Amino acid sequence: MNTFVHKTLVVQLRAEGTGRCPVLAHLSYDADDPFAVTAAFGHDGRVLACWRLDREMLCAGLERPVGVGDVRLRPAVTGALRELRMEFLGDVRPDGGRHHAVVFAWAPAVAAFLRETHRIVPPGRERVPVDALLAEILSTG
Repeated sequence: MNTFVHKTLVVQLRAEGTGRCPVLAHLSYDADDPFAVTAAFGHDGRVLACWRLDREMLCAGLERPVGVGDVRLRPAVTGALRELRMEFLGDVRPDGGRHHAVVFAWAPAVAAFLRETHRIVPPGRERVPVDALLAEILSTG
């Protein structure tokens, strides 16, 4: 059984003071970490940023605004185009502000990726091997 899903999307990045520019988003899901989706954003062969997102939050962001911290998600409609708007707040800049970027992804592509993850680990069936983790932590002490 496959326990890993990967999808590459072309998304639109809007950074401070710029319009939208295309970048790649590599979404990955591993059943060994069932609550998380990794999103790595790249351009010209360089990784610009990598975020670990809560899978349930990503699903909810397709339907309604979610998030109050460094990651905020919400549906966005541009004409006939349905998008997922992902807002990321990064490290503090020297001037005291924070780095800030907004990424727009085609919502149906993100939904298709999430459906694939749900085939591997259905929502509500996520399990974390707590006993094994505790045994490993205690054995190194």
